[in-house]
Amino acid sequence: MSQDLVVILTALNLEYQAVRRKLAGPQLHRHERGTRFEVGTVQGTSCRVALGLTNKGNHSAAVIAERAMQEFSPVAVLFVGVAGALWDTARLGDVVMATHVYAYHGGTSEDDGLKSRPRVWETAHGISQLGSHLARVNDWADATPGHGRAPQVRFGAIAAGEVVQNSKISAEARWIRQHYNDALAIEMEAAGVAQAGHLNGAPVAIIRGISDRADGTKSSAKDRSWQPRAAANAAAFATRLAVELVGEQEQIAMSQADRAHTADGLKEHVSNTAHNSTVGIMAGSVKESSVYVNADPKATRPADLVAELDGFREHLKRHHTEGALDDDTYREALAELGFARPAVRENTPESSKRATMALKRLRGLIAEFPELVARLAPLVVAAGDLS
Repeated sequence: MSQDLVVILTALNLEYQAVRRKLAGPQLHRHERGTRFEVGTVQGTSCRVALGLTNKGNHSAAVIAERAMQEFSPVAVLFVGVAGALWDTARLGDVVMATHVYAYHGGTSEDDGLKSRPRVWETAHGISQLGSHLARVNDWADATPGHGRAPQVRFGAIAAGEVVQNSKISAEARWIRQHYNDALAIEMEAAGVAQAGHLNGAPVAIIRGISDRADGTKSSAKDRSWQPRAAANAAAFATRLAVELVGEQEQIAMSQADRAHTADGLKEHVSNTAHNSTVGIMAGSVKESSVYVNADPKATRPADLVAELDGFREHLKRHHTEGALDDDTYREALAELGFARPAVRENTPESSKRATMALKRLRGLIAEFPELVARLAPLVVAAGDLS
């Protein structure tokens, strides 16, 4: 898992652009089968986002979501865009975060009517809890002068089907509102993404800005007015959620590293290599023995830290050679070290920040390896102290 990266997918280019405006330095990342993503960081943070376009429909969304999960092994996948409201609970411009997703087109047609056979996927508990927290804090929305009241976040079911719904009186519209009367919004991709997440064991969140009411009032003119606003609101909440998700993963990684470091500390001892025994040193000198004491690296000058980074590179190489570190992770880890090393040499407040940021990204890449994280932790601190 890449501990500092979240995948964000959209179905429409308008939704894609709303998210892209939140990113700094997006760079093209091409999948071997031709799918194009852009990878950047949420502005003002170290949170990396891989942004992709699925186009309309659950089937297309499922395929691209699966591809993104395999390509990036993200912390989570967020599907972001616009949707229609089924009830008055959610107002135009509000954001709906799914507690669960219905694939409502499952059913059986019988003489007395269509019987519902939906599939349902619940949103991962941790993401739901974090989303609720952000909604309570309520500082995620962009300032939009002239747009009236601030958007609110609603939590509830989202229904996903295969056709655009724009009626309250059609047979299908009445059937949906009867059988899925707890659904706040309706759209066409969430079921595919949720299914892909289920099959890959990846946490998924569906985040939709309300751009219409799916009641026959949808029109090109109203779409032009409300879709950009709804998409922008969904993008604002989603990118804030991504930053918090990555922050939590960093805290978990640091906690694991601290525990591993503590455990290693308990194992530290002085070894008498001449007699293969563990000893305590009470004398001023030791003769006829080689004595080794475990110690953390101390880097107080740029040259010292560069040397420590070079030493860390060898630990990475060993893990890769032994097969513990896969090729992609090893390559990305070396790239982050490559960013950090010259930044450390510059030894300015700005370069110190760049070095620290690169080492934090590196820490996310190796979070599954407590030994490496424990070795890197003091180097992250040292990089920050250089300024």
